[in-house]
Amino acid sequence: MKKTVKLTALLLALVMSLSLAACSNTGEKDTKSPSQAENTQPVESAEPSAAPAESKEPAGDGKYVVGICQLAPHPALDAATEGFIDALNEKLPGQVDIQNKNASGDTPTCATIINGFVSDNVDLIMANATAPLQAAASATNTIPVLGTSITEYGVALGIDNFSGTVGTNVSGTSDLAPLDQQAEMIKEWYPDAKTVGLIYCSAEPNSQYQVDNVQKKLEELGYTCKQYPFSDTNDMASVVQDAVDNNDVLYVPTDNTAANNTGIVNNICQGVKPVFAGEEGICGGCGVATLSISYYDIGYKTGEMAAQILTGEADIAAMPIEYAPQFVKKYNPVTCEALNITVPDGYEAIAAE
Repeated sequence: MKKTVKLTALLLALVMSLSLAACSNTGEKDTKSPSQAENTQPVESAEPSAAPAESKEPAGDGKYVVGICQLAPHPALDAATEGFIDALNEKLPGQVDIQNKNASGDTPTCATIINGFVSDNVDLIMANATAPLQAAASATNTIPVLGTSITEYGVALGIDNFSGTVGTNVSGTSDLAPLDQQAEMIKEWYPDAKTVGLIYCSAEPNSQYQVDNVQKKLEELGYTCKQYPFSDTNDMASVVQDAVDNNDVLYVPTDNTAANNTGIVNNICQGVKPVFAGEEGICGGCGVATLSISYYDIGYKTGEMAAQILTGEADIAAMPIEYAPQFVKKYNPVTCEALNITVPDGYEAIAAE
């Protein structure tokens, strides 16, 4: 009798086990469509969900992700970023997620910001100024990188005999105004001056490029020139003072460190020595006159280029560097009045902020 009971219990347990297994298998089939079952892979081997570069498709939320790294907050770079964002929003309305970050003048922070964009696999990086461009070019050779506010791309990227097209994942716009015309502007204002001091940050290769070329032209015009490099803001005041003490006229190129610290230059030079500047932002802070470009316009052009790249209309490797379409002679009324200078014809006043 005991054997019969045990045998019966054993049979019942076996039947229940088979029923549960059948139910389990049926449940799995019901929760997956045939296509899902075929494409399911282990999580560890799944590839990132980014679209292939050649497709230029927006991310899963229907938006392209664009990262902006701006070196420092000052009027010229701010205007370039504003123009870039405006162009993207006009060309691709509602289709772009813009991540706008500022390194506050710290070069290592540029690398940190750029590396974050690369890790996030953004669709495009906009590098506003030389340090962000160099960081981006080093960090990725696949994500499109557009620079703006870059004076000379060959110098910034170490390309010998630069032809105007980088030919990689990098392109953009330049803020270079004709350097020979900037030198001629000094001659127009101060034809009887003898010496010109060229002040710039030695950490910025594009500043070195500018002062070398301006010096060459000034010497052709009969001036004696000397370069006054400063390493950072710690020695900037002493270098500027030295230049003021030993020169008739000063020149500051398009230089991000100088642009971010025009107050240092102005405190020493205001009413004492004239400063000619490579761009309007520096001139407005401490200068007499400049041959100005619109940073908003070159930023806007960069945004137009970005839209073409994102939508697949253009190949960044084939895009030449674009330059400002026009230049305007401008003067600073405040510094001119302090130096009692008569402004030559053909100059526009820089509007007070």
